[in-house]
Amino acid sequence: MHQREKLIVIIGPTAVGKTALSLYLAKRFNGEVISGDSMQIYKGMDIGTAKITPEEMDGVPHHLINIKEPDESFSAAEFQQLVRRKITEITDKGCLPIIVGGTGLYIQSVIYDYQFSETGGDPQLREALEKEAEQLGKEALHEKLKRVDPKAAAAIHPNNVRRVIRALEVFQSTGKRMSEQQSHQPEELLYETALIGLTMDREMLYSRINHRVDIMMEAGLLEEVKRLWENGIRSGQAVQAIGYKELFGYLRGEATLEQAVEQLKQNSRNYAKRQLTWFRNKMDVDWFDMSNQEKRPEKIKEISDFVAGKLHLK
Repeated sequence: MHQREKLIVIIGPTAVGKTALSLYLAKRFNGEVISGDSMQIYKGMDIGTAKITPEEMDGVPHHLINIKEPDESFSAAEFQQLVRRKITEITDKGCLPIIVGGTGLYIQSVIYDYQFSETGGDPQLREALEKEAEQLGKEALHEKLKRVDPKAAAAIHPNNVRRVIRALEVFQSTGKRMSEQQSHQPEELLYETALIGLTMDREMLYSRINHRVDIMMEAGLLEEVKRLWENGIRSGQAVQAIGYKELFGYLRGEATLEQAVEQLKQNSRNYAKRQLTWFRNKMDVDWFDMSNQEKRPEKIKEISDFVAGKLHLK
């Protein structure tokens, strides 16, 4: 029987402490990190996506960071292919792949035998739906999806116009609902996986998220967003990212800077809540509570020993 490749996956909401854990595990088990974040792939979007710096990497190789220009699109299906290839490359070198991330569907698509819709997409239909979104507004398009595929509409935020269009495209091209195709996905893990989830007391997490946003602003997030704006990046997938869309609103004169930053904090907290819900509902995760900051080193050691046992590592 073919021996499955070993894999560590670290998930959890933003600001919970995934990076520190990933570096510890990488050093202990000769690991290499694969970013599981759908926005860290973009060049020039460093502060807002909390991208690890070369200094912070501390010699640990990192993959799938800075591989796309901000005006390029990127899909979960593309992510699935790239990451699976990386897992094999890293394993073949005698190292241990460690996926660290927050984008639920992306991670799920890699570790399970997740089949994306067979439809390759219909450019003309997509263009028509994009025009519809511009003319009638994203809410109207989301309402349209709600009529044909209520489950998909419930899972996709109206602001995520690209995914709303994709779900409509699937339905109109195949006559099948995207939610039905996704609900038949197998539960079998493709890898020998240690799926580690980090969580913490909600109030503490929210406070850490707010603080992180303040640090990002001090580190030059507004300047980073202005650079994108000045380079003509005004729409598309990249600028839908939390941290960017709010400040783009400020640059368009739709909000004061103070309002935009407050909105950014609110959206980040809401996103963390959605991330936790997704991971709890969709995957079989071993959860660890990181609330006790003073005992963090012991907790990281405990997780590390748990991983060693689960994957039979030395």
